[in-house]
Amino acid sequence: MFPNANPSALAGVVGVIDPDAYAASTVTTGWISAAAFHSFLAIIMAGDLGASATVDAKIEQASSSGGTGAKDVTGLAITQLTKAGTDDNKQALINIQQSDLDLANGFTHFRLSMTVATAACDAGAIVLGFSPRKGAATAGDLSTVDEIVS
Repeated sequence: MFPNANPSALAGVVGVIDPDAYAASTVTTGWISAAAFHSFLAIIMAGDLGASATVDAKIEQASSSGGTGAKDVTGLAITQLTKAGTDDNKQALINIQQSDLDLANGFTHFRLSMTVATAACDAGAIVLGFSPRKGAATAGDLSTVDEIVS
């Protein structure tokens, strides 16, 4: 579409779960407006999983940036990553389209929710917005994006 454009102009960093050693718990990105980009990709990264650890991830939707009426998006959850399934150092991807959200009922925002269970493990995630509706994708980057090098 834009063969000479930098990838950072086409994909913005809109959500993140910082890579860390997580104890059994649920961590989420902030709520992301689905209005600024045409599509999104959540990338879940499991590092070394603790003994019998599991990692689940899903997309939740809400009708505001504050999480009003939050509920799961049907069909947008990964197959559980497990220590027993030799899922150390693996990734899982979730594609998200605006049409996946319950827009007819005002659900305009979403977030990635990642749950580590049974044992601690290294994990992290990033949500990218693709094909910005207006301008370069970098305009939609989180404030935590420290540098873009071309």
